Amino acid sequence: MGVVFLFSGYTKLYPIEPFEYTFVDLGFINWQIAPFIARLMIGAEFLIGVLLVLNINLRKTTYKLGIGILIFFCIYLVLLIVIVGNKGNCGCFGTAIQMTPLQALIKNIIMLAVFFILTKYHEGWELNTKYSFLITIIFATSVAMPFVLNPVELDYSEAYLNKPENNYKIELDSLYNNAKLNTPPKTLSQGKHVIAFMSLTCPHCRIAAKKIRIIHERNPAISFYFVLNGEDKNLKLFFEDTHTDSIPHCILNGKNFVYLAGTSMPRIYLVNNSVVEHDVNYIDLDQGELEKWLLK
Repeated sequence: MGVVFLFSGYTKLYPIEPFEYTFVDLGFINWQIAPFIARLMIGAEFLIGVLLVLNINLRKTTYKLGIGILIFFCIYLVLLIVIVGNKGNCGCFGTAIQMTPLQALIKNIIMLAVFFILTKYHEGWELNTKYSFLITIIFATSVAMPFVLNPVELDYSEAYLNKPENNYKIELDSLYNNAKLNTPPKTLSQGKHVIAFMSLTCPHCRIAAKKIRIIHERNPAISFYFVLNGEDKNLKLFFEDTHTDSIPHCILNGKNFVYLAGTSMPRIYLVNNSVVEHDVNYIDLDQGELEKWLLK
């Protein structure tokens, strides 16, 4: 059980962004606080894992913490199934092990059952007061570890708006003439739009798409458009994982895609009247800064 918690925490760290977005997606935590909450939750998993492996203070502390965090994740998974269905990867083991929300819910229920059995039959070791400093050390180390291994970037959100504008024209005629699945609207050439070029099989593109979906849901006034590259058979898997099928999109393959996006994915352009003003890394993509850009 301890190894499961340690593995679960570690796999969420790399990449950590999907786990951060989970808390924003719940609707009561903003983009700035989510990175800290995500790391604290991972730290809690580390703490529970270490205490379980060492068999320390099980009935007094460890079992209660473990049951509490599993119940929290169960509630989240039930909400996820109700809102978006049993689709995509729930992220319980990051991107290391793909699990649907229902599979993860069943896993958590089994772990809860094991906890209740352990609570009844396995006591472990209760540390004397004179050794309480060990608990303090384990607690502090576990909570700090996610912040050390994957530090929070505090100043990324305004990075692209503080840079000089790119100001080069994007040849959208290549998109209009060669796209398939859906015909891109000519209105992409007018006004301000965020055009994201993504590969259907690229893991970083899927992380970017999940972030864009949450921003789009929180502010539908921001115009997003996906230009996707890949085989049709991968389209369903992409949408099941990212839940972005409601965002306007088309498929563009081959040299036409490379001509517009290059070879580094994902490529996210802030376009104003067919002029790329900013070329944004998905890590730097920030809802507040996008809203400022729209008002400029």
